Amino acid sequence: MDRNIYLNTMDADEALKLFLDRSGFRNEIEEVLVIQSLGRVTADAVFAVCSSPNFNASAMDGIAVRAKDTYEASEVNPVILKKGQYKHVDTGDPITEPYDAVIMIEDVVEVGEGDLKIISPVFPWQNVRPIGEDIVANEMIIPSNHMINPVDIGALLAGGIITVKVYKKPTVGIIPTGTEIVEPGEKLEIGDIIESNSRMLEGLVVEYGGEPNRYAIVPDDYELLKTAIKNAVKENDIVVINAGSSAGSEDYTASLVKDMGELIVHGIATKPGKPVVLGFIENKPVMGVPGYPVSAWVVFEIFAKPLIKRWAGMPVKQEKKVEAVLSKRLVSSLKNKEFVRVKLGKVNDNLIATPLDRGAGITMSLVRADGILEVPQSCEGYEAGQKVNIKLLKDLEDIQNTIVSIGSHDLIMDIIGNMIHRKNSAFNLSSSHVGSMAGLMALKRGEAHMAPIHLLDEKTGTYNIEYIKRYLGNMDIVLIKGVKRIQGIMTKKNNPKGIKSIEDLARDDIQFVNRQKGAGTRILTDYLLKNAGIDTEKINGYRREMTTHMAVAAAIASGSADVGVGVYSAAKAMDLDFIPIGEEEYDFAIPAAFLNEIMIKLFIDVITSMEFKDYLEQMGGYGTENTGQIIKCT
Repeated sequence: MDRNIYLNTMDADEALKLFLDRSGFRNEIEEVLVIQSLGRVTADAVFAVCSSPNFNASAMDGIAVRAKDTYEASEVNPVILKKGQYKHVDTGDPITEPYDAVIMIEDVVEVGEGDLKIISPVFPWQNVRPIGEDIVANEMIIPSNHMINPVDIGALLAGGIITVKVYKKPTVGIIPTGTEIVEPGEKLEIGDIIESNSRMLEGLVVEYGGEPNRYAIVPDDYELLKTAIKNAVKENDIVVINAGSSAGSEDYTASLVKDMGELIVHGIATKPGKPVVLGFIENKPVMGVPGYPVSAWVVFEIFAKPLIKRWAGMPVKQEKKVEAVLSKRLVSSLKNKEFVRVKLGKVNDNLIATPLDRGAGITMSLVRADGILEVPQSCEGYEAGQKVNIKLLKDLEDIQNTIVSIGSHDLIMDIIGNMIHRKNSAFNLSSSHVGSMAGLMALKRGEAHMAPIHLLDEKTGTYNIEYIKRYLGNMDIVLIKGVKRIQGIMTKKNNPKGIKSIEDLARDDIQFVNRQKGAGTRILTDYLLKNAGIDTEKINGYRREMTTHMAVAAAIASGSADVGVGVYSAAKAMDLDFIPIGEEEYDFAIPAAFLNEIMIKLFIDVITSMEFKDYLEQMGGYGTENTGQIIKCT
């Protein structure tokens, strides 16, 4: 089949209005058991059919009496109640004629032969729950368009309601497509991709108030896809086709929607999420969602969320937004509205937003994200330090109790973060990997609590302290000693290219992968290359940059590079060969003012714990002799 072309790149808001207007309102109603109604939305107001309680009931354990028989009681003139003048009752027992009050059992004294002494009077209906004290028959319990919560269920049942009319959940058929995708758990061959998007979309459908119906994977075959779509349209209210929405020769979604019904949108001006397909088949909404996971999520948030919520009767709440300071420069294209995932943390009185990897296929950017920065189509981006509005994805309290760590990458940062949260679930660690120098600059701007660094000073041969003095000399900074770690040359298993030293990086048959400028590993690499007299222009791949040790290791393991410089733990994790080139110090620069904060104390407790040290010993390549020691630097 010929390659498709986009019919348009419509503004996202315009496309949404067009899609929702054409979809209309389909609030079908069904009756469900109250005990199964949690989270459903009422179609009508619900009125009680009986009172609660439906009789006068004792409010406590004691004796039921006629109030007038107690009026004369006092400490100096007790009243003796004889059998027939009272009745023992428990909490909730009916109070019937001739009794009209209850005396608490603690205020009653037995005096023998069934006689009881009281020293305080009661008034009529004292300590008695009257009929309808909680709910009166025929009064409204909950209104229409109300999402039923656990307390509502209790009230409905108490009011004699067994079933309730609610809006029917729209059923959403999800069809994963692609010849290259396989089910989780199947053996992966070269070129195979685990199908995970549909399960994410399933969860979103449930979250939005719908009923997902996920189908088996359909390969990129026009007729097979046509059959699957026809079946899904028949069985569901809304159909979502995952992948195949772009303009490739095997992207059939737009053509299928056009051939089987009405195609109203193909392509919107957003990044990620541009190749969206919107249309109708047999008057039912059909969405073509991009295959990249972040694109799929963005498109689902824009188009599926409001439609599913509308049909389920669910309220579309105002998005929570906060103002934050951008920690680094962000450049955006004027062609599209861009959705940038960010990490958030509160440093001093400012929320700090650090952009995450912007790739449409980076699922972990969604996992790690605390919020979304929407960059308008008319904007070319923002400068570091600029205030921006962030749509929250997580609770603000969790964000405020987060250690903002900006600097060098190491696997131990994830371990430390997990141990902090496990030790006290109120606290988290947000680790942004931008390199050691960028971490120091973030501290200088007041945008981080700490900066993990490993910066070698060429003149003194020492790590970190000289850089802190040089760049943060006017600040009160301390260095929390972290770990000693082994840096080295990583190569494929069994070192097929016979790489032995840093000099081999200049060979014509070697493909190198580098770390980003400002990273401590990049500074070390450049230092070693300079000492070896190697011109970086002669190194194949010198300009190819990765932001983490694991990304370098993954590039080598995949065969897209032969060699890179990184830490032993990353090489071990990816089963690579490792040639040590030296030991370095990976420490944490932190303003002294933060040392008294609870979460920083928790950080120090974690890195000095025996559990942490035992974990590093299992990983290999780390030393912990001085871990946790605090050194004043400025």
